[in-house]
Amino acid sequence: MAFQSKKLINDPNDVVTEFIEGLVETYPGLQYLDGFPEVKVVLRADVSGAKYDKVAVISGGGSGHEPAHAGFVGEGMLTAAICGDVFASPNVESILSGIRAVTGPKGCLLIVKNYTGDRLNFGLAAEQAKSEGYKIEMVIVDDDCALPPPRGIAGRRGLAGTILVHKVAGAAAASGLSLADVVSEAKHASEMVGTMGVALSVCTLPGQVTSDRLGPGKMELGLGIHGEPGAAVADLQPVDVIVSHVLKQILSPETNYVPITRGNRVVLMINGLGATPAMELMIAAGKAVPRLQLEHGLAVDRVYTGSFMTSLDMAGFSISVMKSDQAILDRLDAPTKAPYWPVGVDGNHPPAKIPVPLPPRLSKSDETLSRPLQLTPQGHILESAIEAAASAVVNLRDYLNELDSKVGDGDCGSTMYRGAMAILEDMKKYYPLNDPAETVNEMGSSVKRVMGGTSGIIILCKAAFAELKAKRQTRSSAVHWVDALEAGIAAVSKYGGASAGYRTLLDALIPAASTLKERLNGGDNSIGAFIASADAAVAGAESTKDMQAQAGRSTYIPADILASVPDPGAMAAAAWYRAAILAIVEKV
Repeated sequence: MAFQSKKLINDPNDVVTEFIEGLVETYPGLQYLDGFPEVKVVLRADVSGAKYDKVAVISGGGSGHEPAHAGFVGEGMLTAAICGDVFASPNVESILSGIRAVTGPKGCLLIVKNYTGDRLNFGLAAEQAKSEGYKIEMVIVDDDCALPPPRGIAGRRGLAGTILVHKVAGAAAASGLSLADVVSEAKHASEMVGTMGVALSVCTLPGQVTSDRLGPGKMELGLGIHGEPGAAVADLQPVDVIVSHVLKQILSPETNYVPITRGNRVVLMINGLGATPAMELMIAAGKAVPRLQLEHGLAVDRVYTGSFMTSLDMAGFSISVMKSDQAILDRLDAPTKAPYWPVGVDGNHPPAKIPVPLPPRLSKSDETLSRPLQLTPQGHILESAIEAAASAVVNLRDYLNELDSKVGDGDCGSTMYRGAMAILEDMKKYYPLNDPAETVNEMGSSVKRVMGGTSGIIILCKAAFAELKAKRQTRSSAVHWVDALEAGIAAVSKYGGASAGYRTLLDALIPAASTLKERLNGGDNSIGAFIASADAAVAGAESTKDMQAQAGRSTYIPADILASVPDPGAMAAAAWYRAAILAIVEKV
């Protein structure tokens, strides 16, 4: 069923003019010719025709293919672009105006896509310009590989491969070559490239209704860039299958669209048609490269991925493959100020994949961390504290999930459970319990392995480890453990932005640490000091019911619901802290 399209435009008849106005306001290196509404020409602001001492390179065609062609005007690429109305060839007067504006004594090359209207209008303008004394040559690009030859007098269409020809010709002209040499390089490039497109939707012209030509679950193969039907309609396939089909069509030895054979080097362009997300284009690129290498025996020198020659709001992409050599690569890598030519693609690629870097060894020796055969008294205490704390969290899984279902996303208990179980399991094998610093570090690694989205606990462990490691030369005392806890709290606050009163696990840990440190600094090293800190943790967690959430998912929950539910993260922190303290007290 057809429907009226939604477009962010004013008058559909003014879209091209208003596009040009916005383009030149955005890019100071561009200007446009003003004075006649039918003349729509974008040109380099630094070029004056009579004085220009290099070959001018001009292209253009119907609008609706942005950024082509005006987005590729700039030093090192096009000297001017002639913009027709949407999907309509530019008129002869526009083309002539562009030629006159930028062409100097060395002449002008017109690069034209193979459509009848473009060929006729650019051809007529070329003949008129020649009669005015200009040196003019024209190269036709017909890179379409969708339909088997012969195609009658119309021939193959010009598609996104034209952009690669623009770049080669523009770089050749910028190097100071003669018109004949620029023409030669442009013609050679046009003969080396083949393109085929795939569409998932039909484009919508400004002010018109959207066609329902493509139904749900269908795609169109071998389309042009003007919304015309493709060579075939097929069921939508995974991108792997689509890419494989398109590459086989372009590189088919039977049709011989391009002179590319096994062992050649190529350039690849993945071109979005207007409404295809960058993610999907990159996926296509990532699948095309190994297929070119493995299935077709080709070396891929460059990969250009993005929207270069679109079809308004069409969903889909085209693939262009160009046979490359060092001369072509030099032209493609040459600098340009054209605003839409991709930067960062020049130069040979290093390996696409490298191993994930491993952290430096943090243990005292290069040996693999493991549980000691015999524990010191301190190791026994640490083991008891870890086991008690983890077990307390395991037992609270359902309770924490219930709390979180009211103030979060309902999985706090399950997430904490996974972390606690990982700690209990890893402690039996890996934790060097006689070394408190390394043990805390390994706890962080256990938690990271199974609950990577819960960064606060991981940060807490890593910061506490760093504090304990710095004081490794002395026997870990209660004061050292409090310092480590405070270091962890400070790190969580720094990176997460929360502090006391924000309704987070810090509301349990901050009062626990401050209570214990105050008692220890006052000389009270009794069991009562430790119990008091555990009670402070529980009280702090319970007090979160009276707090307005300022961090986490609870910030989206109405205050009346929060008033009846403590923060599940704070309750979990209080539970493991209290269990650890009680286990320590029992051991000493």
